[in-house]
Amino acid sequence: MEKIILGIDPGTNLMGYGLLKVKDGKAEMITMGIIDLRKFPDAYLKLGHIFERVTGIIDGYLPDEMAIEAPFFGKNVQSMLKLGRAQGTAIAAAIHHGVPIHEYAPMKIKMAITGNGNAAKEQVAGMLQRLLKIPKEEMGKFMDATDALAAAYCHYLQMGKPESEVKYRGWKDFVNKNKEKVSKRPSTNSETTKKDEDD
Repeated sequence: MEKIILGIDPGTNLMGYGLLKVKDGKAEMITMGIIDLRKFPDAYLKLGHIFERVTGIIDGYLPDEMAIEAPFFGKNVQSMLKLGRAQGTAIAAAIHHGVPIHEYAPMKIKMAITGNGNAAKEQVAGMLQRLLKIPKEEMGKFMDATDALAAAYCHYLQMGKPESEVKYRGWKDFVNKNKEKVSKRPSTNSETTKKDEDD
């Protein structure tokens, strides 16, 4: 039985994606890349582009499941908010297409790939290159893409295990499992113009 897993590394300047094909229990890379959001000056245009591009990737590759990296908790609240919106938009695209979503913490992904939850991005990329036998010229220059592929590979390793991370089967399920993230009233705070930072 064949399964395709889409991995997403959320970002507000660069969003990574990676696709794995799992057949007969073995994983191989289909493709990986980035969604470049740096040319969009408006935060809402960025979100629109994320939705369009993730939708296009789903339509093009028809993944069976999506694995997405959970935003880490940082000191910059505005950056966290923007990153959460980017992640939510990618999740919305998957929900819209009926693709089951699995969310993994960055430390969990690093631990699954390298055995070290504090591994550097370069270590994760190097391990993926060896595990999936990816030619060096196909690795690309952006770690966002390999981080996304790592999320997909982490999910591949978790398949069939009962301790799988959080997954959502629709809007109601997502809201029920994320009540602390859902606001009943729109915020009156104005959007910050300070340049946000990516993971």
